[in-house]
Parts: sequence; structure tokens; C-alpha cells
Amino acid sequence: MAPTTKVLTTPEPGTVIGPKHEYSDDQKAKLAQLREYADTLLLPPTDDYYPWEVRWLNKPDTIPRYMRSAKWDLADGKKRIKATLEWRREFKPDLIRPDEVKIESETGKIIINGFDRDGRPIIYMRPGRENTETSPRQLKHLVWCLERAKDLMPPGQESLVIIVDYKSTTLRTNPSISVARKVLHILQQHYVETLGRAIVVNLPMLLSFFYKGISPFLDPVTRDKMRFNPDLFELIPHSHLDADFGGEHEYEFEPESYWDQIVTACGVTPEGTRVDFPPATLEQEKSLNTSISEVPITTAADEPLPEDKNRVDVSLMSVEADESNPGRQIIS
Repeated sequence: MAPTTKVLTTPEPGTVIGPKHEYSDDQKAKLAQLREYADTLLLPPTDDYYPWEVRWLNKPDTIPRYMRSAKWDLADGKKRIKATLEWRREFKPDLIRPDEVKIESETGKIIINGFDRDGRPIIYMRPGRENTETSPRQLKHLVWCLERAKDLMPPGQESLVIIVDYKSTTLRTNPSISVARKVLHILQQHYVETLGRAIVVNLPMLLSFFYKGISPFLDPVTRDKMRFNPDLFELIPHSHLDADFGGEHEYEFEPESYWDQIVTACGVTPEGTRVDFPPATLEQEKSLNTSISEVPITTAADEPLPEDKNRVDVSLMSVEADESNPGRQIIS
């Protein structure tokens, strides 16, 4: 394929999304209980962040992810979601202005581009392209990227892929263990059940100590999802794998073009809000609060969920059931 600056913001046609999580009556009851508890923690409706908090809780994957991460222990689920609500109020990940973190994207050290065979968005991390000194802004940029990857998830998908490429990475450009610990804490505690795969490639012996240093902070679930130098063709379609790894997508990073494409595809405004959010009134947003046991997997033929209206390209897909496996969906 010819070199291109086009960012792949939708999965390859024919991609199978799933499997869909099925829940027992007991599990559905616990999901409802966790949502009821979370509602008691909400900010007052007069608070500026209130609509965003409700928006996050209303996403069909939020409550289930926290119960699955708690292994269906309701008390643990309550503890986890309370901690994340408190973190989101302080960090406000859904209101990060693009211009706050744009400088961190100038070298392409972290980019979102393409999808794996299960329809998970791919985040490429290239520590060798580090262009700034350690600062809170670096962490904010990473969170901004996690939020954008979630924006691009097709209906029914709840997780993403991270590929860390250590080519050209040195001791100077590699993040410190303390920074890595902060990243792991956010990913493992506040983006629970969001990491589908973590792939590490081109890790030099010189940096092997780095993974020994962070391994005590990897929870068993995260550790089980890590793969070192796997066969990427088994995981990612040729057309969506970056040519740097032998794929057909000859992507040429151009900072302004990349940034504009991601911001547009995700519907992010210069103020950090969304093109179609907040709604006109808080009552309108509160009316979107659906019982978790009744939340459907949205298809292109259905009315899109409010939080998905900004996924411009995804809304153009058609999604159909896989007759051989009713719990899966196919994008065409």
C-alpha cells in the first residue's frame, strides 16, 4: 500500500466484535445494586461536573466493568467505583482541552491508529520518541489518549490494545519506574477491564530491568494480558498493522494531520467538551439513565447511545449478528 497520513479510526470491514458478556439474574441484581449505590455518590446537579459524571455512569460498560473487576463482590465493586468517581472529579479526564496536551503528541510517541482482529482500538507507544521532560502533563496526555481510544471503540467493544515499541529507546527517553507506577495505577484502578492486550516489542536487554522494576505493581489480570514479541499478524489484520511491524498500513506521522483527525473523529471541542454534549438541560441528561439490566448492545440500525454520537465513522458501520455465535457481532 502507498504511504498515507490517514489514521484508521474504524475497524476493518468484517471484524467480529465480542463476545458479548452475558449475566445471570444474580449478577444483574448486583449490577443494579452497584448503580444504585453509585447514584448516591453523585455530585449535586448544580455542580458543573455533574453532567459528565452522569454521562460516565450511563455508559453501558461502566457498571459491568467494575463488577467484573471486583469478581462480583459487591462491597469491593462499591469501593472501586467510589475511588474512581473521586479520581475523575479531581483529574476530570473527559474535560482535558486538546491544547493542554497537544505538545506531547508532536513526535508521535503515543498515537491511536487501527484496530485488532476483535475490533479493539490500538494505542502505539514509542518511548524512543520522547520529546518532553517528566511532568504531570505527560500523564494527562496518556489519559487523554485512553479517553479517545474509548471514544473510538465500536459498539459492543469495551477494551483496547497497547503496543509498546522500544526501538531506539534509551535510558534517557524511557520513562522512570515512578512514572510507570503512576500509569499502572490509573490503568488498573480507574480504567478497569479496559486493557485487552499489552504487547511489548523490540525490548533491549539494557531495559529488561525496567520490567523487573514494575512487575511487583502489575496485578495478575494485567500481567496475564502482557505479551512479549508475539506474532502480531495473529492479533491484528495486515491492513491495520503499522508497516513498522510488517503490516500493510504505511502510516506516515504528520503531527497536525494526526491531531485534527483524532479530535474530529472523537468530536472533541477546543474547550475539551464534546460537539453534542452536554445536553441542553440536566433533566434531559438525567432521563438517559437506563437500568443497567436493560442496556442493549447498540447497532447501526438502533438509535445510538448519547455518548456514542461523536463517533462519526463508527456510526456509518452496519453491525450484524454472527449466526455461529450469537454473542458476537460483525462489522461490515
